[in-house]
Amino acid sequence: MPGGWTTQRWTEVFTAQAAMFRAAVGKADPAAAVPSCPGWTFTDLALHVGRFLETSLEYLRTGSTVQLRLPSPPAGVAPLDYLDEQLAKAAELLPSTPGNRTAWTFSPSSPDLAWVWHRRIAHELDLRRWDAQAALRELVVGDADFAVDGIDEALTTLLAAKYATDVPPTAEGTALVQLTDVPEAWVVTFAPGVVPEVRAAWPGEETDLQVSGEAQLVHYGLWGRLPLKHTGDERVWYALKLD
Repeated sequence: MPGGWTTQRWTEVFTAQAAMFRAAVGKADPAAAVPSCPGWTFTDLALHVGRFLETSLEYLRTGSTVQLRLPSPPAGVAPLDYLDEQLAKAAELLPSTPGNRTAWTFSPSSPDLAWVWHRRIAHELDLRRWDAQAALRELVVGDADFAVDGIDEALTTLLAAKYATDVPPTAEGTALVQLTDVPEAWVVTFAPGVVPEVRAAWPGEETDLQVSGEAQLVHYGLWGRLPLKHTGDERVWYALKLD
């Protein structure tokens, strides 16, 4: 598992993020807009998280080694009741599922092991907690170590998933992602028609695009939640973003 993280740590983060997310959507007007998710209301946000959990947790529950196609939630389901049901399932399954259990995963660059889902679920709840709290103007500052893990997941796993399922990248070049508050740095290499390659940066390495900032800023910036300082090739910047 990357960076010393474990399923227990990701589960602990999930528990904290889920509690904050549930509190935020519970106090919000269900019809209120969520500005960081254009076109979404708090109802949409709650349903999205519920559906994400229902789908993700099925791989932990079944250990399926093939991609599953689950039916849509029943029409007329109460969004918060649906969310609560899935949060309860997550609270049961995440701590009880070994990270080395075989399960289909969503990225060609990740192993088909359960810990990939533990990680993804923790970071998805963090991102959606950010969306909900930002809409309420009640943002809580996150943890730098978790942000570093989120950046690593974004670059090493989610970019590969993005370009494996959508249109392959047409951009060509390299991007340096350099953190200013901790020593981590990555280089991402883009080539037409293939998933990006990612490795640790070398000291003084020159690239076509340079992205820098504190871990929290870079983490949410890659998702388009915060403005992120970057210089160099805009085509590579567009390819690097997750939003």
